[in-house]
Parts: sequence; C-alpha cells; structure tokens
Amino acid sequence: MSGKIKPRWLRVQRLLMLACTVLAVHHAHAEARWQTLPPTPLPVAGEKAGVADVNGIRLHYATIGHGSPVILLHGGLSNSDYFGNQVRALVKRHEVVLVDSRGHGRSTRDAHPFGYDLMADDVVALMDKLHLQKADVVGWSDGAIIALDLAMRHPERVGKIVAFGANTKTDGVIEGVEKNPTFAAFIKRAGDEYRRLSPTPNEYDAFVEQISHMWASQPNWTDDQLKQIRSPVLVLDGDHDEAIRRSHTEYIAATIPNAGLMILPNTSHFAFLQDPDAFNFAILHFLGDE
Repeated sequence: MSGKIKPRWLRVQRLLMLACTVLAVHHAHAEARWQTLPPTPLPVAGEKAGVADVNGIRLHYATIGHGSPVILLHGGLSNSDYFGNQVRALVKRHEVVLVDSRGHGRSTRDAHPFGYDLMADDVVALMDKLHLQKADVVGWSDGAIIALDLAMRHPERVGKIVAFGANTKTDGVIEGVEKNPTFAAFIKRAGDEYRRLSPTPNEYDAFVEQISHMWASQPNWTDDQLKQIRSPVLVLDGDHDEAIRRSHTEYIAATIPNAGLMILPNTSHFAFLQDPDAFNFAILHFLGDE
C-alpha cells in the first residue's frame, strides 16, 4: 500500500492477506493456476441486454440486479462475458452494468483512432443513457486503465475503483507478452470470440491493427496526473502477471493518493478466471460488501 493509508484500509488488507493465504494453502498441491486459462463464463441468466448509440458507435451493454451501481470494464480484445463470475458475486447487492468496449464483443467501432480518453467518454455517455450519476468501477487491464482515466477526467462520476492488471505507462507492459503460452491462448480465444460475437466478424485483423496503435503510445500518464486521483482505488494484480511488471503495479499503488495494493497468489493477468473466489473476496471487501 502507499504510505498514507487509513486504519480501515489496513484492516481490509490484513483480511485479504489472511484469506489469500488460506486459499494458497488449499491449492498448494494443485496445478499452477497462473498457467491456466479457464473457460470464458457464460452470460448470467437475467442480464438485460441493450445497445446505446454513443459517440458515433453502437455500444452493447447489459444490466442485472438492484442496489448501488458497479460498472465492469473488460480487458483489450475480450468482451464483457469474461466477468461472469464477478457478476454472480456482485449482483446480490448491486446493480451491475456490463459493457463491451467500442470495437469489442458485440459493440461496433468507427474510423476514430482508439484512445483511453475516448473509451472513458463512451462509459460516461452510457451512464447518461442509463441515468447513472455515479458508479463504482471494476476494471481489468484496458478496463482498469479506462477506470483510472475516468477518475482523472470525470471524477464526479466514479466512486471506488478496482484497477486489476493496469499499466499507466507503456513501459509497464512486459515485452513479448504475446509469446507467453497463456497469453497466446487468450489471444487465440479472443479472435474466435470476436468472430462469433462482433457485428463485423470478418474484421478481427483490422480491429487488432487499429487498437495496437493505441497500445503503442498509451497510456503515458505522469506522476502528477495520478496524484490528482481522489477516488478510493484498490490496485489489484496476480503474482504471476505475464503482462504487467510487478514494479509498475507497485508504482501505481504508491503514486495514487491513499491507494491500496493487493497481489493475489498463484494467479496471473487472468486471476478473475483462475481464482474467482479470491478475486471476488478482494473486490467485495473493498466495496464494503463483506
């Protein structure tokens, strides 16, 4: 955790560490989770799907449950189905909003270059359509970057933020991650899912080329920009993340004021699939549900 931390955060961190220690012992003799890529969950029964016309695209979303709103933002190349295990945990106390980011899943894209500012603006436009003045946000990878972008550029629209597997500078990404066997399997799966879900199923290569231009130069936020964040932030990652440098994750937590840091054992960039119990335990405690 960062240096200036409230006592409540310390209590939550101790609870999280205890729970993860128990879970780590339980799995000590099992196959290494961090080398696995569990199946993409099926959509949760009861989700109400919709399409919103925002910023020149058709943004697919789904809602389920009642209570304080939580928006789930998936990682690059993927889609909102990946958060099925988290929906089942959150729906007990929250209105959960799932979003397929522009160009991903069931959403369309246009000729505008991909950018995290634009994708964050898409989320705000969707919130306006759904009459959500403010929401907590759980983001994974690109979704976590979008969540932090929201905290910097639209602070009045976000409450608590869970940033899992984020990078705030391009050099926070491990070079050659696409060659890692687990990550390579994810890329292949993402292509198959794109062809099954997308309104433009034959344009996966063009989509990847377009979004790769964003990844080559974004994000590159300064320390001062991160220090402007006032939302409560939990920086979350797996201890075997094949995509993000551990030192960079620690840097993010140390730079955002009062941010918490949690590293989940024996998991990778796909911890929410590999160990959903530990992942959900972390986010539920942070949101105040446990």
